[in-house]
Amino acid sequence: MQEAIDLTQDECRRLLDSGVGGRVALSSPNGPHIVPVNYSVVDDAIIFRTSPYSVLGTYGRDSMLAFEVDQFDHERQHGWSVVARGRGEVVVDVDQLAHIRSTWEPRPWAASGARGLHLRLRWTELTGRRIGVGWDLQASLAVRRTV
Repeated sequence: MQEAIDLTQDECRRLLDSGVGGRVALSSPNGPHIVPVNYSVVDDAIIFRTSPYSVLGTYGRDSMLAFEVDQFDHERQHGWSVVARGRGEVVVDVDQLAHIRSTWEPRPWAASGARGLHLRLRWTELTGRRIGVGWDLQASLAVRRTV
């Protein structure tokens, strides 16, 4: 059994910046939901595009959200996880939307439905941990976003 090791803020940010997909956890009147999303990181915030009438669009506005990205190697029992927590806010300002689009606009993979609502999660907490030592977290990424 391997020990869990806390990641530094810099490691968390590098892993978060390199990804394209993760999961958002939120609460609704029907209970908790976990929604897989494509995302981008712009400045110090995570950006999602969704439908205004989706679970995320309806209950993610002005709510506390948790967002997670991770990577696991089951054979070697290595892995890492980064979690960001903060309040979800709808981005409507034209200049802010232009900044998001020019920096890194998230591109949803799902073809059905319009995803014109931009939600921003400005994290108030960014934490992470890894299992296993002696391996490069970034080099092990199955998918890597580069600028």
